[in-house]
Amino acid sequence: MAETPPAARALLRLGLTQLLFLGTPPHAVVDTAVTLAHRRRPQAPPSLINAVLRRAASAGGGLIEGHDAPRLNTPDWLWQTWTKAYGAETCRQIAAQHLETPPLDLTARDDPHAVANALGGIVLPTGSVRLERAGVVTELAGYAEGAWWVQDAAAALPARLLGDVRGLRVIDLCAAPGGKTAQLAAAGAEVIAVDAEPARLTRVAENLARLRLKAELVAADASTWVPPAPADAVLIDAPCSATGTIRRHPDVPWLKAPTDLTALNALQDRLLAAAVRMVRPGGRIVYCVCSLQDEEGPARTAAFVQGGARVQPLPVTADEIGGLDTLVTADGALRTLPCHLVAAGGLDGFFAMRFTRV
Repeated sequence: MAETPPAARALLRLGLTQLLFLGTPPHAVVDTAVTLAHRRRPQAPPSLINAVLRRAASAGGGLIEGHDAPRLNTPDWLWQTWTKAYGAETCRQIAAQHLETPPLDLTARDDPHAVANALGGIVLPTGSVRLERAGVVTELAGYAEGAWWVQDAAAALPARLLGDVRGLRVIDLCAAPGGKTAQLAAAGAEVIAVDAEPARLTRVAENLARLRLKAELVAADASTWVPPAPADAVLIDAPCSATGTIRRHPDVPWLKAPTDLTALNALQDRLLAAAVRMVRPGGRIVYCVCSLQDEEGPARTAAFVQGGARVQPLPVTADEIGGLDTLVTADGALRTLPCHLVAAGGLDGFFAMRFTRV
């Protein structure tokens, strides 16, 4: 395949996927691929396409029997880093969960049980509503009324680590698309949502309008922006590799590379330092990333503390996250993995750590 012209490789991959994984009738696959090959001559020789696909059709599913799907669908660098961080067995469980279709999670503006009853879902221990088969999101009951918003159950946890925020001024850094901003506003906080991209803030404004919630939106570089007054709390949803969202975004492993982490780590460090400047003494800071990479989670917060930041870690307790003690690390951080709550459909991968400004 490596010496086959790109156009031919593309057609063969398309045809083999249809034959081996999608169950498309062989005659339809071969006919379509050969027709397209005629249009791509000489880069896609029709005779080659025809011969390879007919042979694959004859062999059927035997061609993929015994293939290690979780391993084959995970780039080497991710497999190695996950094995180092979580162990070989957990790494395989993570990769296997990435091959499953994830459910749809919702965060209710008011009563999650009412939303679950209306939509035929369940309420997870963490308070999120989970739907196995949702259909078109905008056509679900309660969407137009702003009764809920789409947010993975793991993504809903970091904002809760700020505790009771009623009447508090909370800064949400890197806020778009606004799920955590909505959580904080619904909980009664006075929210300042900061994001560098004005277009993304427009989406936040649209979401808040549908939900009948309010927040102050600021288009600025979160690492250098200075608030008008110290806040009671800061939530950092830092830009990251997003490897924790692979089950919802299967293109992520193939779009990211280890070299991407250098620039991301530098930005994450700047955001942590900026948060200290933004919060009052005694206020809380929660740092989170939707990443499975240690470099973006524990390594960043450890460097933050060891670098002399004026903060003290405030460990997470299981009762704050629905009693799920498996989601709390030995040093009191929140760590969710795709293979957590697997019987109920799994979770996105998130890391979060909480601090008090001293």
